[in-house]
Order: sequence, then structure tokens, then C-alpha cells
Amino acid sequence: MSKIYEMLGYPLESKHEGVLESRRSATCPFLEAECDGGGNRYSSALQLDDNHELLEYFRDKETVQAGVCSLMVSDKPWIVCPRRLLTLHGFPLSSLQATVRERVVGYGELSAKETYRTWSEVKISVPMRDKTGQERLFNYTFDYVIAGQRSLSMTRVSNLMEMSESKCCRIAEENGMTMTRRNGETWIDDVPSAPLVIVEVMTSSTSGGDKKKRTQIGMAFEDALLRSENHKGPGINYRQIWARMASQLIVKSQVAIKWNAKTIWVLQDVLADYISATTGLDLEAYVADQANEVNVLAVGYEGIRADRSGVLPLAVRRFYSGPVSLPASETGRGGFVDIIKAGAIPPVRHLWKALFRKSPCGAVGPVAGDTPRSHFAEAR
Repeated sequence: MSKIYEMLGYPLESKHEGVLESRRSATCPFLEAECDGGGNRYSSALQLDDNHELLEYFRDKETVQAGVCSLMVSDKPWIVCPRRLLTLHGFPLSSLQATVRERVVGYGELSAKETYRTWSEVKISVPMRDKTGQERLFNYTFDYVIAGQRSLSMTRVSNLMEMSESKCCRIAEENGMTMTRRNGETWIDDVPSAPLVIVEVMTSSTSGGDKKKRTQIGMAFEDALLRSENHKGPGINYRQIWARMASQLIVKSQVAIKWNAKTIWVLQDVLADYISATTGLDLEAYVADQANEVNVLAVGYEGIRADRSGVLPLAVRRFYSGPVSLPASETGRGGFVDIIKAGAIPPVRHLWKALFRKSPCGAVGPVAGDTPRSHFAEAR
């Protein structure tokens, strides 16, 4: 039987006053903001009407996300919220995930001394033609993109973005970019540019649960708060985990190769073990020190402390890396195999367009703590 292991960032049984205060405000310590349900659990939100038992607990909030971070299943904690594993939202980013974030920066071959902006949920939908001339649709959303920046004239930006200068200026202002006047021409000093790292965060899926047994995630969240040990949690949907990851693992790695970038998948160590145990891909054969074409960063709990008054730390367990595919006769193994390949990959300019049109959600590296604001400065 499954039970909630961590809720709203902390172990369920924690009674520390600071934890209780954070929980009452529905705060996620990793976002350092109100819990958003992991960004993908909107249907599980609790509507707190006048008769709802949790209305007073959450101080008259109208809606609260089911803030379940992890489930204890068969004596193993399984992370079910991507924010618990890694989030790149915030100015600055939460110090709680600094260790994992630093490894992403390192394996992504980014400079530890530079600041790079981060974007979340970057969607690219572009009609393409493959080598045979057949029309294909490249339609993918990237969990996070980390990118550098460069200074370009407004004329150049207009040409690259394929839009008018006035529209480029408006978008730059809306997204907090810095513009200057030099020699009678407007320049944007922080246009998204290389280097480029794509980060995909893969957590376990939950089963739908049983309404009669109150194992749906929203019900489990409510019962865990009000009745603590007398609650039941949903199960883990193991098949859906691998299906979701396998359908994009190779494609997004191919994309990174084409764009001269790196794609790093961040997942829990127990999920990595499950993949090795249930598929033809033995991840242990790909333990590496440097990034290759396909990159997987496995993260796990450091240990179960007796004092659970704070957030349980996560540590990097293993880094797996290897080619997309190679003849088995050359390596004794076939790489990360041809599970799914992209029909056609658009030029990287489509990513720069997507980043330019969207405000960054945070930054990695040494950075000031304030959210960036748009400003227009005259260069002297």
C-alpha cells in the first residue's frame, strides 16, 4: 500500500513549527512560492468551498494544489513531483537544489563562473520536410532550456526573428531585456544565444487511484493533512513512466546534437534502476564522467535522517552517458538504441525565436536576487 512520504516539500510526519507554518501557506520550498502541483497536476487541485475541512487550515484560500512530492511504495520513496527533483524557476534559484544544479551545469559544459538564464516549458511547433521531401511536424516542448546571451543590433534581431523592429522592441521590453543606443542604432544586449543546454526532468507517474478507497492524489493529500497516518496514497504507474521517457529520450538528444547543444535528463535513481530492470537498456553499462550524445543524471535521497524537521537532501548518484546508437559489433552494446528518431529537425533559429518571445524563469550561476526588469539605457 502506498502512503505520502513528503508533502509540500517536507516529510509528512514533520511537526516542526517552521514546517507547519510553511505547509499552512501551501508553500513549495523548492520554488520558494506557492505550490503549483508540479506544473502538471491541475485537475487534482482542491477547491476549498465554505464547507471544506481544509478551508481554515489553508487560511481561506480558494484553491490549493495537491502538494504531494513523493510516495512511499514498498519501502522505497518515489518522487512524483518534478519540482521536488529539480526546478530552474526563480531569481535566484533555491539553494536546496544547488548540488544537482551544479552537476547539470558541469555536465552541460557550462562555465561555473558565468550566469545563464533559464526558460521553462519552451514549445516549438514547426512544419518540416524530411530527406525524402515528406512533410513532418516537429512538435515538442522542452522542460527547461539554459542559454547564454549576446548583443545584437535591432536590425539583426528583426531579421533573425522574422518580425518587425517595433515588435522586437516590444517583446524585448516585455521580457526584461536590456536595450541601448549606440551610434544612432538600438541594440539588444542579451539576446538568447549559445551555449545551450536542454534539461528534461522525469519523475514517476501516479496511477489514477480509487475514489471509493480515497486513493486519488487529491483525496490522499487531504486525508494526510487531516488524519495523518490514516490515509492511503495512489500507486506508481510504472509503464507510463518508461513510455513517456522513451518516446522523447532519443528525439531530444538528436535535437541537441543538431543544435550543437547538450540534453540532460534528470531522474530519480530508483527510476533508473527500474528502466534497467525492465528494458533492454542496461544503464550501468553507460556510467561516465563526461557527457556524450544521450545523458542521464540519476539523483537519490542521501539517507533517512532521524531529524526530519527540514527538507531531505538529494544527492547525485550516477551519471550515464553514451551515443544514440552504434553497431553492437563495435562496442559490445548498441548505444542508447534506436527507440524513436526525429523525422526532421528544424534549425536552431526556431529555438532562439521561442526563447526571445518568452520571459526567462530564472538564472544559474552568480546572479543578483531581484527579478530582472526591462530597462532602456543610453550608452555613453
